This record gives sequence, structure tokens and C-alpha cells, in this order.
Amino acid sequence: MRIALAEGAAIADAATILQRGGLVAMPTETVYGLAADATNPRAVAHLFAVKGRPHFNPLIAHVPDLGAARREAAFHPRAEELARAFWPGPLTLVAPRAADGRVCDLACAGLATIAVRAPAHPAAQALIAAFGAPLAAPSANRSGRVSPTTAQHVAADLGDDVDLILDGGPSRLGLESTIVAIAPDGRGTLLRPGAIARSDIEAITGPLAAPGDGVDAPGMLSAHYAPRARLRLNVEAPHPDELYLGFGVHAHGERTLSARGDLEEAAANLYAMLRALDATGAEAIAVAPIPHTGLGEAINDRLQRAAFRPA
Repeated sequence: MRIALAEGAAIADAATILQRGGLVAMPTETVYGLAADATNPRAVAHLFAVKGRPHFNPLIAHVPDLGAARREAAFHPRAEELARAFWPGPLTLVAPRAADGRVCDLACAGLATIAVRAPAHPAAQALIAAFGAPLAAPSANRSGRVSPTTAQHVAADLGDDVDLILDGGPSRLGLESTIVAIAPDGRGTLLRPGAIARSDIEAITGPLAAPGDGVDAPGMLSAHYAPRARLRLNVEAPHPDELYLGFGVHAHGERTLSARGDLEEAAANLYAMLRALDATGAEAIAVAPIPHTGLGEAINDRLQRAAFRPA
């Protein structure tokens, strides 16, 4: 495992690693991604094995722009309108797979649809350009655990299982992309809340439907983004044995998502704070109430999945 600044020679080295089927952790504006050649089933299988990720959970194909996305997906005009509005950026679009698309079946979990995104981080864009093909890049952590927002988080979680970690500094947004499916008839479904608020998407699509029971996109498993500690949510006063993660009027000391009650700040801090609290060895973490408006919908979605414990 090697960490290198995400520039010049390291980008070229990373592209070579990917071409021979290896794994590279790359920075994006959302969280760090574990990149593999999305067209190579063996590389994707290795990615699944390293993450410990269920094979029925599809991956996002990262491309440079809308033109490249059209080669992998059959976009309805409404999907193209969303891409023009939010790409490059933290929006993933799910659409029917193009007949001649290069992304392998395994990366799409055998579905007839594909999830595609054009990331905004310059290092991610540089790596995609140097590699010359779509990259599968789920969050660079063990499956179900807290997503990484720094190169050091990746190293702590994956160690020598990743060939190279490109260090691009802390993730600017710190929350995964919003995932929207646009059907062939133009209807939109919000599959995963994320770094773009529902209201911003619905300004283009109109009201978005809720997802069904299937796993149609990344991040839809009930138990996901989980620290080792037990989480209790919407807590105004913690128990004596709980560490407290505050927000707004319920912020106390440094253990806070945002003392100002700023949802963008809270989103950017979420995973780093969960990791820091988990690293104390605490058995329980209580989390202050978070509004469900705007980015709060996505923050609460992640917290609810993190708190889920199967019966």
C-alpha cells in the first residue's frame, strides 16, 4: 500500500495499475472511491472481494462527461437534462444499459440498468482521462462501514489490499452522490438521497417516486455506513455511557457535526466524526436530532442505515 499526492506521475502510475487489473483509491468531491476497471470482470471481482461487498449490490461507473455516459446508458431526455445541470458533480443517474456499453455485467450486478456519474474532483477526472475507460469506484472502505473522506481513512480500513492511494485532501462534500433513476418514459425515482437535495432534482423532474424493495443502486442495503459502536438517533440528552454527537442547539464541545446547525457542514463532517468517535472504543454513540429538510434527508438516511442492526 502506497499513498501519493494525486498529481502528475502518481496519476499515470495509478492508470497503469488499473490497466493491469489493480485497485486504486481516488479522491472525489463526495468520498474516496476504490477504483477498478469497470470493463474487466476479474478486476471488479477483486474489488468486491476486497470490500467484502455483496455481489448483488451494483457499482457506479465513473465517466468524464455526458458524452462518455451515453456510450454506457440509454438516457431519456430528462436524464440528459439532469446531467447537464449537475455534472460534473455528486449526481448518479440510473438508466437502461446501452446495447454496446463496455461496463461488465458484474459491475451492474446483472441488472438491465447501469448507474453512471461524472465526478467533479480534478484528480478523479484526471485519472479517468489517463485510464481511458469507465471506472467502478464504490467508497474505499470495507463494505457496510463508514465511508472514507481522507486518504488516511482509506489506509486505516484497506491497508495493503489497495495498490495505491491517491491523496487529494479531505473530501469537499463528505456525503455520497444522490442517485436518481430515470425510466424510459421519463419518470424519476429517488434511489438514494445524497449531496444534491431532492428539491433541486425535483425542480427539473417534478416529484420523485420512492424506490421499491430491490437493490437497484449502491447504498440501498438496510445496514450500511455503520461504525462498530451502537448508534441511538434523535437524542437530545445522552445516557451516561454514550458519547454524544451534537448538532445546532444540541452541540456540546468538539464532538459536533455543526455548532451552527449548518447542514452542508454536517454532511461534510459526518463520516469523519463517526470514525473519530468509533476510534475511542466507545460502545454507544448518541446523535442529536437532525432536520429532515434539504441535505438533512441524506444525513438521516445514512444515520438510520448506520444504526440498523439485523434482528
